This record gives sequence, C-alpha cells and structure tokens, in this order.
Amino acid sequence: MASPSNVDEVDEQLLDEFVAVANQAVDAAGEIIKKYYRNPQAMKTMDKRDENGCITEQVTAADVAAEDAIVSILLDRFPDHVIYGEESGWVMSKNKLADFVWVIDPIDGTTSFKNGLPLFGTLVALLYKSKPIIGIIDQPILKDRWVGVQGRITTLNGVNTHTRTCEELSRATLYSCSPLHFSDEEYKAFTRVTDKVQEPLYGAECLTYGLLASGGKNGLNDLIIQSFLGPYDFLAFIPIIEGAGGVITDWKGEKLYWEASPLFEAPSYYRIIAAGDERVHKSALDYLNA
Repeated sequence: MASPSNVDEVDEQLLDEFVAVANQAVDAAGEIIKKYYRNPQAMKTMDKRDENGCITEQVTAADVAAEDAIVSILLDRFPDHVIYGEESGWVMSKNKLADFVWVIDPIDGTTSFKNGLPLFGTLVALLYKSKPIIGIIDQPILKDRWVGVQGRITTLNGVNTHTRTCEELSRATLYSCSPLHFSDEEYKAFTRVTDKVQEPLYGAECLTYGLLASGGKNGLNDLIIQSFLGPYDFLAFIPIIEGAGGVITDWKGEKLYWEASPLFEAPSYYRIIAAGDERVHKSALDYLNA
C-alpha cells in the first residue's frame, strides 16, 4: 500500500529527544538480552497462539522482559504516545489514537538468539502519522547499533554510514529469510532473482539490513528479499536504509505503508525488497515481477 505524501516534518529538537530516549530504551533491553544470551533460561520458550488458539511461533522470557523494559521507558517519557509491540500488542497509557506510535520487536530473530547465534537484534521504530521517522537496529552482543532518522544520514555506532555502489545484479550479494517462508508462487519469483545474483545467503535476520546500510564496512550485502513480515519486522529498516542511500519497497516497488492505528486491520504480512543501489533494486524487481 502506498503511503500518503502529506506527512508533516517533525521539529529537529524533538527528534533529538526521541532518539535519546529510544537509545536509553534499547540500552535497557540490551542489558536484559545479554543476561539471557547463551543462558539455559533462554532456551525455555512459550507458545504464541493466534485468535483460534493455534500455535504460530515461540517466544522466550528474554523477548518479554526486553519489550517490557522498552515499553516502560517510552511510556514514562511519552505518556501521550502509543506503542505496538510484537509481544504485547497495542499499549497506551492515555490515548487510544496518537500521531506518534512506537513499534517494537525486542528480539528480531528469536531462533538465532535461543540457539546462541548473534544474528538477532532489537528493532525500534517511531512513526509520525504512520510515517517511520526513526529506526534503530541494535545488536547488543556485537555492540553494533544503526540509527536512522528522517532527513539525516544513517549512523553506525555514531558514525555516518552509506550503502555501497553495485551497478549490476550479477555482482550483488543477496540475503534472504529461509525459502521455507515463501509461498510456491513467491519462491518461483525469488529464484528468478537468485539465478542472477553473484551469491545468495540465507537466514541472517535483521542484522543483514544493518550490513546493507553499512556499505561493506562490516560485511558485503547489496540486496535483501523477504516475505511473511509483520510491521514490527520491517518499519525500523525504512529510515535506516533510506538514510544510508538505499531503497526499500514492497515487491511491486511501492513505498511500504502501515496504518499506525489499533482501528486499522493490517495486511496479514508484507513482502520486502531492499537494495543499496537503486539499479540493483530495479533489476531485482524486474525479475520478481517477470
């Protein structure tokens, strides 16, 4: 779904305040996550069920505790804001509707986390009138944090970062979720792209979006294609990728949009394509939609 273009800009001083508090919240979550990481307690999982009682996925105590820490800090500082978390759903202290909505995934990549692989991360996004204006990817074990803010250059650990130039799809490194997450039709479209790239890699979670924004400083990554993502899985990436000079859209090339309201029935899942170079993005889109 395309996003509306008439979204007001947010004052720079206010943005600075939001970023500072978001960093505090992510710091708190990171301390909790580090205590659980490679700890037998982290192996204990709880079932997450849909409205029909069917098990959809599993969650660890670390997921819940980290999200609780983030929510507590954000609502304490911004009681008029609304929060949407992967574990807790909609949370608000005053208003049911608000211009500012925080979207949280405390541990994106729970499977990697509980298996002791540092490929997971904490995702925090702030939306203003449904437009992502701040995005954070934090990897507390590797001590890497990407911060994207509307109108600013994305930073990695406080230093400006940028995607790398990659003119041709045949020279691109592609990251993706497991192919098991694709429908049969999606998989056919996906393989049309993997047949053209230099190297496809799988299953590296949110960290790959940070690598894309880093332009090869931490590892090569030129293209990401995923499906079956919820809003908490991708909204933080938008300011980060765009602020680093990259492109992130749905599989049709449309701007990603999520109506930040508990009254809105969101799509069941989103399909994402991100690239560091717009030429690679266009070529991959052409093959996806051939």
